[in-house]
Amino acid sequence: MTSRRNYPLLLASQFLGAFGDNATLAVILGQLTFQQRAGLLTASQVGAANAVYASLFFVPYVLLAPLAGYLNDRFAKTGWLLGGNLIKLCGVALAATSVRLGPFWQGVGYLIVGVGACVYSPAKYGVLPEIVERERLVKANGAVEFLTLIAILTGNIGGAAMIDRLHVLSCYGILVAIFGTSLLLNLCMAATPAHPGVQLRATVDEFFGNFADLLANPRLFRVLCGTCMFWICGAVLKMNLQPWGLQAMKLGNNTQIAMVGLWLSVGIMLGSVLAGQLHRVGDLRWTRHYGWLLASLIALLGLVEGLRDAGWLRLHSLVTTPGSPMNRLESLLRASPIPVAAEVIVTLLAAGAMAGLFLIPLNAALQSECHQGRLGKTIATQNFIDNLGMLAAGGLVFGGVKAGLSASGVFLGLSGFVALVVTVLKIPPRTEQVLTGATG
Repeated sequence: MTSRRNYPLLLASQFLGAFGDNATLAVILGQLTFQQRAGLLTASQVGAANAVYASLFFVPYVLLAPLAGYLNDRFAKTGWLLGGNLIKLCGVALAATSVRLGPFWQGVGYLIVGVGACVYSPAKYGVLPEIVERERLVKANGAVEFLTLIAILTGNIGGAAMIDRLHVLSCYGILVAIFGTSLLLNLCMAATPAHPGVQLRATVDEFFGNFADLLANPRLFRVLCGTCMFWICGAVLKMNLQPWGLQAMKLGNNTQIAMVGLWLSVGIMLGSVLAGQLHRVGDLRWTRHYGWLLASLIALLGLVEGLRDAGWLRLHSLVTTPGSPMNRLESLLRASPIPVAAEVIVTLLAAGAMAGLFLIPLNAALQSECHQGRLGKTIATQNFIDNLGMLAAGGLVFGGVKAGLSASGVFLGLSGFVALVVTVLKIPPRTEQVLTGATG
């Protein structure tokens, strides 16, 4: 077991790195808001740019997944924590040159940030057994996941607040400082062991061999399709949030748009907690019901603009019964920086909750029913498929926007897609053959 200081240093470094990843995208997308308001970009161009920029981050996860796994198995994982942050730092510095050289370099820089995140991600989990006692591994994984979620939420809001208040170059200066601090924390970690015997070809063969085994298992194949659909849905929601906030919600700045997204994330957290209370491991009977409800709620988000235009939804104030729960919620919203109707907030929370209730039982089933000796490889395969789905989501959004879909139309299209996939996604019951068959 390496130095005890490694664990707290990892947590701090991981939080700053994940915060920086999400703040970087928020800074990039935030500039689109100003360009649209200045008449330099149309609503369609903003939607297409969201899809392109967000997709850049997923490209390395798809193309470099086996290589990233090999590098982290072959060399000291603390070295790749350091290397990942160094690559991110270079990416942000390159993105900053876009102030003089144009937006193309901002995209290239963000792609490089994605490369850094790709090699950092397996290291942050793989290093835990090397720096934490076995009996603390579950809590340690939970702490990393929790801090990552908090970093995603605060990174989105922090980046939006930065670009609303500061010059673009100042924003990139802060991001350089964030990634630089994360890198320094990695430098302070004691080195973990390297494994010279690991071979690239063997690692790649194992990755794709396990991939094929999972796809050959009827139940786990459908579970993987379900988790992939969740991340496709999440990617589309993320890519479409800014255009929807500007067009349908008429929000005034990037901070308000980011705060609206916060309600969706809170809903996912609530749904994740409820899933653990309501369902036993392997119980997927309610999966499709949650998926259908999620599709319906996304459709409601797509109808917000039409309801507003018809005068049936007032975004800045609501006529509600005095003393009612909706009236009290409205009073709170009036005092907040988020000028939206309470009905929209409730819809976002409910959609997030349905998404959490949909995903968590699928994750638990995959982790419990796969061959336990291949759990790490199974999760790597799942991550590969999920990232491939998110990359495909970018292509779908880009194509839809270019075909003339509005932001509301993208949500309606997503609703139909989710409903269709969930209807087809009939997961077979758990059997002993499932547990010990293709993945065994």
